[in-house]
Amino acid sequence: MADILAENLSGKAVMGADGTELGDLYNITMNLKTGELRNLLVSPHEQLDPGRVGFSADDRGRIEIPVGNVQAVKDYIVVSR
Repeated sequence: MADILAENLSGKAVMGADGTELGDLYNITMNLKTGELRNLLVSPHEQLDPGRVGFSADDRGRIEIPVGNVQAVKDYIVVSR
């Protein structure tokens, strides 16, 4: 995958590979010791139940998607579920 600046990802829509719109990228978590990216934090769309998308959610209801699930970054961030 080509290098992409984090500032270009903020607020980008996140979609499942099946076409389900999950929400908008809120932030990305990382391991501070290794620099390894961990999870995308996604603010779910209002009509989406975060408990039914196959990923865990943080204490504020944001969906936590492992970075390894990212398949493509274009107009949307596409993730496998």
